[in-house]
Amino acid sequence: MKDYFADIAIIGGGLGGVAAALGALRSGRSVILTEEFDWIGGQMTSQAVPSDEHSWIEQMGGTRTFRQLRTAIRQFYRDHYPLNETARGWSDLNPGAGWVSRMCVEPRVPLAVMEAWLAPYIGMGRLRIFKPYRPIEAQTEGDSVRSVTLRHVQTGEKIVVSGKYIIDATELGDLLPLTGTDYVKGFESQAETGEPSAPSQAQPENQQAVSICFAVDHLDGNHVIDKPKNYDEWRAVQPDFWGGPLIGFKAPHPRTLEIVDRSFTPNPDDDPLEVDADQRRNAGDANLWTFRRIAARRNFTPGAYASDICLVNWPMIDYFEAPIIDCTENEYAHRLSRAAELSYSVFYWLQTEAPRVDGGQGFPGLRLRGDVTGTEHGLAMAPYIRESRRIRAVTTITEQDLSYAVRGDAGAVNYRDSVGTGMYRIDLHPSTGGDNYIDVPSCPFEIPLGALLPRNRSNLLPAGKNIGTTHITNGCYRLHPVEWNIGEVVGRLAAWCLDNDLSPHAVQADDRRLEDFQTHLYQTGVEIRWPEIRAY
Repeated sequence: MKDYFADIAIIGGGLGGVAAALGALRSGRSVILTEEFDWIGGQMTSQAVPSDEHSWIEQMGGTRTFRQLRTAIRQFYRDHYPLNETARGWSDLNPGAGWVSRMCVEPRVPLAVMEAWLAPYIGMGRLRIFKPYRPIEAQTEGDSVRSVTLRHVQTGEKIVVSGKYIIDATELGDLLPLTGTDYVKGFESQAETGEPSAPSQAQPENQQAVSICFAVDHLDGNHVIDKPKNYDEWRAVQPDFWGGPLIGFKAPHPRTLEIVDRSFTPNPDDDPLEVDADQRRNAGDANLWTFRRIAARRNFTPGAYASDICLVNWPMIDYFEAPIIDCTENEYAHRLSRAAELSYSVFYWLQTEAPRVDGGQGFPGLRLRGDVTGTEHGLAMAPYIRESRRIRAVTTITEQDLSYAVRGDAGAVNYRDSVGTGMYRIDLHPSTGGDNYIDVPSCPFEIPLGALLPRNRSNLLPAGKNIGTTHITNGCYRLHPVEWNIGEVVGRLAAWCLDNDLSPHAVQADDRRLEDFQTHLYQTGVEIRWPEIRAY
């Protein structure tokens, strides 16, 4: 096995991992970055999910570098895509004109931007990227993690990477069990957290659904795929709380749990400039085609796109049959295979049985766009993960810290050790424990440094959905801008500690050291407080 060393080793190349790498590299440190899929970027690229964001992201509530990422993505479209003049002049360009976000894009574009940002550091010899590699073992000494062994996903080749700091940016917190780091999974009990929405008993196997997304377009002709394996079985699934079959346009409304019917109209001749992607006003999911559309043909020169491209990340593809955390390798593979079966079944149903407004059934002109998601099988490269193992942290963020029902106009708790900001409703999808949606209004919140510090590890830092949230608060800390913020901060924290011969725990515990680090973050564009608008 070959051994590789850097100041900071980052295992996992999703949004948190990329942001951590950039934070560390821009702080002058050497970095190893590993990723188990062919694309870096996680939620935004290999998982193919348009960026879920709050309503003020264009102005505040995220780091400067996250907004620069969004700006660079838009500029990539202006530089390389055949936008029409109206779209080219649209300062807040939404290439897909989707309702879920002000920036719905094809996943290859953020991938290209992130790769371009990292490329100079590869040339300088300060960054090495290994993919596709998955962690399989870790070596520890006392309270430190010394190295991580990874295996190539296809060839089985093994490598060992080590660093003065190890960052777990995997989607499921894979390093936590490998390193003996204390962690929790699933639903904590109300006795432990005091959360109004928690159950009386802990439910570790009760975890949010995983989804395997896919992109589609619609052209004339018949593009119907072969009937998927187990289609009839999936077609018969009808959860008690669903209001009808799982595969259908009828499903609970996440906020009210009222059973609602959604529509599906490929290629509506709508004006992209009239799409108001503001979740405060409209959830945007009434027409599933435009909800997560990632290419609106009317944004481009006539004929450039024969069809819109729609990203399918809808309630009916949520796989909540069984959890995928802490199961055997065979169980993990089987359950993800079942999730893929469900996604193929939904696509086949759309092609053959879905009700149309003209009274007919099915849309045979639908095509899977695996070329858009980077796969031959047609689905997204990676499963969309909503919930991870979570560290037992110095600080645990609970529902009562930010729930609007609890906090009201006082707003979310102000943490003395805040190292970032974020905002999203507490958004929990149906779970493996049989729960319906849990969707709770929240206040704009902060990210406490204590939630990024494991209780029993000195040099392991989380950079994703594995921070010190609960099952409930993970529902609003799991989104794209927050994950980026977390990653950027831990990358800079590791570099800061190396520069100043400090431990992360020492920075968090001492007011003067904490203030110095917070000042550093502020100077590099990390917002640690939401603004108070008042006279000066």
